[in-house]
Amino acid sequence: MTSMPLWQQAATILLCALGTMVTRFLPFLIFKPGSGLPSYVKYLGKALPSAVFALLVVYCLKDVSLFSGSHGIPEALSMAVTTVLHLWKRQMLLSMAGGTICYMMLVQYVF
Repeated sequence: MTSMPLWQQAATILLCALGTMVTRFLPFLIFKPGSGLPSYVKYLGKALPSAVFALLVVYCLKDVSLFSGSHGIPEALSMAVTTVLHLWKRQMLLSMAGGTICYMMLVQYVF
């Protein structure tokens, strides 16, 4: 096993920090305080969270087999928990965390 030289490790850390800073500061440089946001940015702010959530669901369920293993029961129960939590609290992070915890508990201790 080979490891990166120290200069490559430092360069990697520096580039990651720079990339993070650019993505954090760029919106404040592009959109000045007090000026209105363009309509397409407002639309993306409303549409993207739901689209990302849907993409996450598709990604998580792509390899589920209904005809072998646990037959998709942990996934179905976890989706139900996620749905109920979201309809109850309307908090996307809580919904995702609750569904993930439910799935992990089912897979580790039940199935």
